[in-house]
Amino acid sequence: MKQDQGILLESGTNELEIVEFGIGNNRFGINVIKVKEILNPHPVTKIPHSHKSVEGIIEIRGEVVPVVDVAHALGFSPSENPKQDKFILAEFNKTKIVFHVHTVTQIHRISWEQIEKPNKMYQGLETQITGVIKMDEDMLLLLDFEKVVADINPESSINAEQLRELGQRERSQKKIMIAEDSGMLRAMLQETLSEAGYENTISFEDGKEAYEHLEDLLDEGKTIEEEYQLIITDIEMPRMDGHHFTRLLKNHSDLSQLPVVIFSSLITDDLRHKGEIVGADAQVSKPEIVELVKIIDHHIL
Repeated sequence: MKQDQGILLESGTNELEIVEFGIGNNRFGINVIKVKEILNPHPVTKIPHSHKSVEGIIEIRGEVVPVVDVAHALGFSPSENPKQDKFILAEFNKTKIVFHVHTVTQIHRISWEQIEKPNKMYQGLETQITGVIKMDEDMLLLLDFEKVVADINPESSINAEQLRELGQRERSQKKIMIAEDSGMLRAMLQETLSEAGYENTISFEDGKEAYEHLEDLLDEGKTIEEEYQLIITDIEMPRMDGHHFTRLLKNHSDLSQLPVVIFSSLITDDLRHKGEIVGADAQVSKPEIVELVKIIDHHIL
């Protein structure tokens, strides 16, 4: 099954499509935008001394791609019917990865509003779940694939060491809002921006929470330009995604002047136009933190 680009939804509608897959009896989901192709299992070439969750590598149309055993990464038992397993070829963070799963069942079209944030009882900073979708009488869990990959290869995530190329930085009093659902990435982004001189950051777990905060400030009579000088938003977030959040900001008479930078693993040549349609001032692919800092400098220094 090859991903049909025509399936992509109009920008800013707060909708998405989820590919449902299974690990044992557990149901999970991945955003269809990340999925390039669903494949039957290929013979895998093992790599000595690789991470235990990496099965090895395969070649797909001339490209060598790593294969991640999702069951192992999540601590589940191996497949009982390996011949029936599926490979999900995904692309995000400008990288292609194959995720080895047990079943791929169907595609669901849903609203981000249907996705609940994980409850605090089971949502530590290290959680691999970014959302819970109630489906029928069951639940489907949205996996934080960036977290899965970062656990295997920490260098694939945001790294403050990259900022060295920017040289000595001055401290800035400018205030930045961050909307990012991954607890791990929120912490890393705030820490890295602090290293770059931007210590004055406030983060929110999704676009809805961030937007309601801005509306509350307006209701209190505050001037938004004095409260925040720039907004950084992810795309994939429960309740309200970054495209919808950006569209609301740019269509609001009192918020439209705020620079909005979309910082997401989904910034690709095929998807960049979606951010342009909703009015984003800039778009940066994770984990390109140096490019993000340069864009922040351009907009608020």
